[in-house]
Amino acid sequence: MAAGPLELWNDQSMQILVLLSLGLQLVLFVFAGVRRREALLVPRLFLWLAYLMADSTAVYAVGHLSFSGAVRPVREHQLVAFWAPFLLLHLGGPDNITAYAFQDNQLWLRHLQILVVQVLGAAYVLYKHIAGGSSGSLLRPASALMFIVGVVKYGEKTWALKCSTLESMGASVKTQPPAIHNHFHPQDGATEEEFNLRRAHSLFHICQHAIVDSSVVEEDSSLNEHTTVHSHRGIQGVELWTLMEIELSLMYDVLYTKAAVVHTFFGYIIRFVSPLAVTTSLLLFWFAAKDGHKRADVAITYVLLGGAVFMETMSLVNALASSWTFAFLSTARWQWLRYTALCNKRWDKLRRAVVWLHHLVKGGAAGDSRYRSRRWSYTFGQYNLLHFCTRPADTPFTSPLLGRLARALGLNEWWNRKHYSATVKLSDWTRRCITLYIRQLFVKGNFKTGMLRKKWGENPLESRGLYRGVLKDSLGFEFQEGVIIWHIATEVFLAKSRRARAVDAAPDVHAIRVMSDYMMFLLVDRPYMLPGQPQKKLYLRTCERLVAMRSDDRRYLSRARIKDLFRVHDGPNSSSFRVAERKELVNNLHDNYKKQEYDEVALRLIHMARVAEELLKECDGTTDSLKLVLEMWMDFLIYASHKCSRESHAQKLNSGGELTTIVWLMAEHMYQAFVAEKYDMV
Repeated sequence: MAAGPLELWNDQSMQILVLLSLGLQLVLFVFAGVRRREALLVPRLFLWLAYLMADSTAVYAVGHLSFSGAVRPVREHQLVAFWAPFLLLHLGGPDNITAYAFQDNQLWLRHLQILVVQVLGAAYVLYKHIAGGSSGSLLRPASALMFIVGVVKYGEKTWALKCSTLESMGASVKTQPPAIHNHFHPQDGATEEEFNLRRAHSLFHICQHAIVDSSVVEEDSSLNEHTTVHSHRGIQGVELWTLMEIELSLMYDVLYTKAAVVHTFFGYIIRFVSPLAVTTSLLLFWFAAKDGHKRADVAITYVLLGGAVFMETMSLVNALASSWTFAFLSTARWQWLRYTALCNKRWDKLRRAVVWLHHLVKGGAAGDSRYRSRRWSYTFGQYNLLHFCTRPADTPFTSPLLGRLARALGLNEWWNRKHYSATVKLSDWTRRCITLYIRQLFVKGNFKTGMLRKKWGENPLESRGLYRGVLKDSLGFEFQEGVIIWHIATEVFLAKSRRARAVDAAPDVHAIRVMSDYMMFLLVDRPYMLPGQPQKKLYLRTCERLVAMRSDDRRYLSRARIKDLFRVHDGPNSSSFRVAERKELVNNLHDNYKKQEYDEVALRLIHMARVAEELLKECDGTTDSLKLVLEMWMDFLIYASHKCSRESHAQKLNSGGELTTIVWLMAEHMYQAFVAEKYDMV
């Protein structure tokens, strides 16, 4: 009779655990990179489960190994003790993931405590069953080698977590010599992507200083002029958005992988020694006597050794071919090493070979997949308040099936945030508008020492002499209050303005809509990315008021469709009849509130109607209200990106990044270019 699950677990639990631990390491190695870009839910969920299970499985296995050794005869599983160092190696994890979330870095002391306990547990197992037992003589040095490798790699992960905290980064950037940034040359890189990547490395110190909120090197007049001018020319020499994306990808490496410790002198030594030690251990086991051992245990040991050789070899190859190695070699103290690796193009050949192999495995466009992973997806969130407030009533004919399930589980607010939001691609025109507006802020002196001098929305109003009365009051006391008022006012203005319907105004109208909906998306779904106090109560009261204005309109019931029951997302502009409903609500808002004096419940709606009326009046006069509204939303965007906490910017890098983060870093670079230009003119 076949053994049941309980009997199988009692007899083969360690075999199952070590193979599961190895499998989880391979999953982490393969899927860790999905977080660089806005990945789909399923791969991220798969990675999250693997990350949580990997450490707990290895920790449980070490404890189980120590316990089972005390109650079982040693002869039953003599090789099982040899597996303890492999569990330490698994706890060290692959090089391309250390922390899943930014908060994991703050827990490095807990990891250090677990490290001590697990190392002592593995040492106890080895001492009792191998060093002090009757194991073969070749198994002892093999165990010692694997134990040393496991301890070093586990300690390296703990140190990487410590180095990835903002406190440690802040201390390290202050001691960086200026010469470390002068390694880029215009002829570097055989392709445009490689050229941009190396230039991003040479300017990465600006991103490092910005993320820890430290004064950037270029502000110090005591530094050599070459560094300052070189950084300035670096910014002007490549497409700025591309540079920002790559730099944030490099920051992702520092925060969420072992890059901070791998690409050091000792990190490379470990990468060279570790595969040799594991291979030596494999050979020692190959020649060791295996009489008396179970065939299944021998096979599992070979699998563990083979997996370790593969992982450590890949770690060495990826480290040597990384662009971080180019930065390390370019600033190395040993001239012979720079000459051998860089001047003779040996390193370039190695990198091209690895990039080609990566392309071969991924099956992407030639040589493009490895670089594309360092680029932003150019998608950002959209949420329209009027679209949400014109949603169909919750009836069996209109409510999506998943929405009913979410409400049954008490997740109604979460469903409303996710279901009624969407993503949109950032257009080239919108990017150009944002870039030009940031430059104007520096030219006009509205950025001083890298700090915004004025309130959100004040710059565009003041430059036109409109920072007074209704428009001034519309900015609100809190940032999120201003976003709500201007979001609704923008909808009314675009619906009523003849200028907004002109063909040549289409790019500006699109830019206005996507930035307005994006700021509303952050307010609803990611309020931690916005400055000031959250205004959830104000948002909910505004929604209630807007819904009440159309509560008697039931025409959408006749338009309900079967496919709507299975709709996962119902974002802005997802259906034509919802756009018509929005326009009708806009007309009601404008007609009901533009002349109303005071209403405590709907005070912001009165502000909104008056703002829209003022914009429509200015549009008929000398002011281009469309450009004004566009600049208002760019000012909101830049203010939010600059005032957002550095921790929030760092946190979003593990899920593809955020538009506000790119805008924030771009402003930091432009400020350094502005300072460099002043030094260059002196």
